[in-house]
Amino acid sequence: MRGASRPCPTVGRTPLWELCGTEGRVHVQDHCYAPMDRLLERQSSIERGLVEKHLAGQESLVLYDITSSYMEGEYAGSRLVLFGYNRDGKKGHAQIVFGLVCNAEGCPVAVEVFPGNTRDASTVKARIDQLRKRYGVKEVILVGDRGMITPKNFADLKDQEGLRLISALTHQEIQDLLEREVVQMGLFDERHIAEVVDPSDKAIRYCLCRNPESARRETGTRDALMKRTAQVLNRIASRKKRASPQRIGAQVGKALVKTKMGKLIHWSVTEGRLEWRWKEDRWKDEQALDGCCIIRTTVQAGRMNKQKVVDTYKQLALVERAFRNIKTVQLEVRPIHHKLDDRIRAHVLLYTLAYYLQWHMQRRLRPLFDADGAEKNRFWTVENVIERLKSIRRQTITVAGVPCRIVSQPDTDQAQILDLLKVKM
Repeated sequence: MRGASRPCPTVGRTPLWELCGTEGRVHVQDHCYAPMDRLLERQSSIERGLVEKHLAGQESLVLYDITSSYMEGEYAGSRLVLFGYNRDGKKGHAQIVFGLVCNAEGCPVAVEVFPGNTRDASTVKARIDQLRKRYGVKEVILVGDRGMITPKNFADLKDQEGLRLISALTHQEIQDLLEREVVQMGLFDERHIAEVVDPSDKAIRYCLCRNPESARRETGTRDALMKRTAQVLNRIASRKKRASPQRIGAQVGKALVKTKMGKLIHWSVTEGRLEWRWKEDRWKDEQALDGCCIIRTTVQAGRMNKQKVVDTYKQLALVERAFRNIKTVQLEVRPIHHKLDDRIRAHVLLYTLAYYLQWHMQRRLRPLFDADGAEKNRFWTVENVIERLKSIRRQTITVAGVPCRIVSQPDTDQAQILDLLKVKM
């Protein structure tokens, strides 16, 4: 049966169709799927307009990250819905991956959906090429996290003309710099940022800092994992029945994969029993680096000082906020019921554009939010604003056979909100 013959189940429960100018019977194919298909066809032109508006200038700072969203149901033949590393910890579900490009203020300008088994780092080069070739951005400062701008990606991209990078180093990369004596532990400070130029490549700058809150969190996480690891290994070691080295090795390997503490453990099998101990020197080295962070950049010091480099890297939190809003807080991209890959792409694009509207809404409502209380005393949120506006209604009442159209008048709070949003009744 053709989709056009199937009525839309939301008719009568939302004013959406009336606001869109749809009259009469509403059909899924004609009024839902067809507009989604046309939207996807226009994605490039839409994103080109957003890039021109929000990434204007000789040098554009770009925030880039990816996330995943798990799927339910059957997706036979899909090239997008695949099993892969789930960033939300949702095991046992196939998923899609999508990457979001934002400007320095967290405004989304482009989105792309990838197969569920896509690795973060594999998407970077294509996104840069898209911005520069398809959308004409000449100079790019790309900000990405450790998983995005890996050592290989950094090496491949750092000398590309018109491209500058800002990213953080992994603990292993920090250890390598310490071993090479490029940096010293004494340079990590909670109040001041130290800057070091790489002696082998003068174009690379390292900005060193230390966050005490991150240090406490990382130490606590490691202590909990070490405790869990010790419990499992002690249970294996205390068994009365002897076992083969292969069997014990499999049990130990399974435990260490879960806790990721293998680098801190030395273990062996002697006469069918497990013997293990902590590598104390390695453990102390790991703990000394808790809270320590090195931001690496190829942006020249004359364009961006060390404080600005660190602050710019922290702006990646704006992309995380976008993902949070798109996936859970208010927009809730799931569940995705579409079975065709292009419809899935259109679905994610639609939610990205919805967040684009929400982002502008938050900016216009900033005076309202800034004048509000703090923490538990705060009242106004985007959700509360929308809820407050719901009582503004337009309805037709029939009295003694005579229809009467009534439009409710906004109260003081509603009038302020509408004024900030520049919406006229």
